Amino acid sequence: MRQFLKNFALIAVGLIAGVFATIQISATAQQNAQLPLDELRTLSNVFAQIKHDYVQPIDDKQLLTDAVKGMVSSLDPHSTFLDKKDFEEMQEQTSGKFAGLGIEITSEDGVVKVLNPIEDTPASRAGLQAGDLITRLDDKPVRGMSLDKAVRTMRGTPGTKITLTIYRKSEERSFPITITRAEIKVQSVKTKILDNDIAWVRITSFQERTVPDLAKKLTDIAAQDPKLKGIILDLRNNGGGLLQGAVGVAAAFLPPDSVIVSTKGQSPDSQQVFNATPAMYRLNEPGDPLAGVPEMFKKLPMVVLVNAYSASASEIVAGALQDYKRATIIGKTSFGKGSVQTVRPLSNDSALKITTAYYYTPSGKSIQAFGIKPDIAVDQNKDGDPDDVLITREVDSEKHLKNTQSSEDKLIDDREKRRLEELQRIEEKNAKKTPEEKEKDKNKKPVELGSADDFMLSQAVAFINGEPVKRSSSKLE
Repeated sequence: MRQFLKNFALIAVGLIAGVFATIQISATAQQNAQLPLDELRTLSNVFAQIKHDYVQPIDDKQLLTDAVKGMVSSLDPHSTFLDKKDFEEMQEQTSGKFAGLGIEITSEDGVVKVLNPIEDTPASRAGLQAGDLITRLDDKPVRGMSLDKAVRTMRGTPGTKITLTIYRKSEERSFPITITRAEIKVQSVKTKILDNDIAWVRITSFQERTVPDLAKKLTDIAAQDPKLKGIILDLRNNGGGLLQGAVGVAAAFLPPDSVIVSTKGQSPDSQQVFNATPAMYRLNEPGDPLAGVPEMFKKLPMVVLVNAYSASASEIVAGALQDYKRATIIGKTSFGKGSVQTVRPLSNDSALKITTAYYYTPSGKSIQAFGIKPDIAVDQNKDGDPDDVLITREVDSEKHLKNTQSSEDKLIDDREKRRLEELQRIEEKNAKKTPEEKEKDKNKKPVELGSADDFMLSQAVAFINGEPVKRSSSKLE
């Protein structure tokens, strides 16, 4: 098993799509597949016609690479062909250090959508918000541009600038933002002790150093405040990352050997069970990175905060802690990305990232398209979250994988009904507002997570203190 896990290095692809727990295999699996000769002849004929008749000469390698990318991307939103640069960029992000703007993105309606501006990066300091649509990069329109090309355009030499044209749905306006590229060094674990002896632990993404860094932070917290009476694990806006990181984070709060997540797919290699054991979450460090974590963290009252941008690896952690009733989940329904991608090297300069399995919570539940439902639905803002009706999740993607355990038709119909009801409620509420109140709403800035103005966090604190919690009035929850 240890040798198997050494071959399965788990990598994040947040900047390309933001919401993946991915397995990388060290060697390509050889499959005996019967090739469809008629279809291959069609491909050959199309290739020849393009080479002969297209208005401009096309490089052979680029044409075939694009054909492969089109074939893979037609499968689902998370499968893609990686050329050498794509693969290098993916590995950069895994280490938590890369050059660019500091945003996790995906594609929506032909443009680029911001899933999450990573904290303490040029993107977050410039005011980019989750849900923003990027329509132009400098003078180039994004529509028709591949996601890979958009990522490459935004990356570049530290100190250089790029202007993004943003369309913000909540404000119904477009505007430019000029951002200076920088080397992005992401510290994935942030902690502080709140009033009333409650620890706040925020994980922004799951990286190579996340588990050992979490262990050190928890040990430091216990030394600073031995009288801790609760812990809040904040996974909001966390788009995912290393599967081993998710297993290790959950293991820090659960009994040894607890099942964290299982995966099932067509290939025997994809049928795995990941437990709370060092062999399942250890990466480059020797021994057990969680060995020194005080036992108190397996027993303290616990809350996990999630929202619509908590995805994949974040959902694995939340799902495990919820299934074992180890923590109370507070916030909004998560993204709903319940599949695993495997990166298989094809040559020295390319790889295939392909969806190979569904993953399941310890109770055997698939959250694909459905997401993690909070035990207590709470708004991010004290006066409600009207922008929730504009948020898209996995289920909204045209080619998303279907949940194999439950029919989605009722889910989609019911969600659309509640969305329309919520829109009507918001419109009726807005109609009663004065022009001054509307202007105030327009200029309201996003809440800084972990700050004194963080309403959702304050409700988590109230819950641990045994005080009343203000539940969300949104019909979407």
